[in-house]
Amino acid sequence: MNSAFALLLALLAIQAPAAPGPPEKTEAVVETEHGSFVIRLLPDVAPNHVAHFVKTAGAGGYDRTTFHRIITRGIIQGGDPLSKDPKQSARYGTGGLGLLKAEFSDRPFTRGTVAAARKPSGKDTGGSQFFVVVTDQPSLLGQYTIFGEVVSGMDVVDKISDTPVDGDKPRSRVDMKVRLRQPEPPPPVAP
Repeated sequence: MNSAFALLLALLAIQAPAAPGPPEKTEAVVETEHGSFVIRLLPDVAPNHVAHFVKTAGAGGYDRTTFHRIITRGIIQGGDPLSKDPKQSARYGTGGLGLLKAEFSDRPFTRGTVAAARKPSGKDTGGSQFFVVVTDQPSLLGQYTIFGEVVSGMDVVDKISDTPVDGDKPRSRVDMKVRLRQPEPPPPVAP
């Protein structure tokens, strides 16, 4: 390759705008029959997982999915696209995975942490499914990608966690709808 062409390619690379990511303070409002809870997304911790979540939510990909796995007072897990169809219940937990590489961090798995579910077969198998930590889960550190935190509505997460289950399968559906928003700025301080 001649040097003029290489220089032109280098200049184009410098001037090419970076792909736009989600705004830094994007929040997701998860609406259920039990009420709503708000997830603050953490693009500085897991940019690829946040981008995937924002893209999926923006396209309505989480609407009518269900929390298909509940460990009472442990975690609630949902977001499997297969869970939109009750006839697919035997396959819940298998859809929407294998799309993302892990983005592990040293953030602790404390109450309200939101992380990507993955296939048991490998760490680089995250995707659309996610779970919310209901009680601290320190043993999950280094096993799953954290990409958000619940900033309001943990009482709703608790209610979902208390849904009667058979094993870890809820006896009744807890459907969700997810919408994105920018948080309201704080009110101005009076002089």
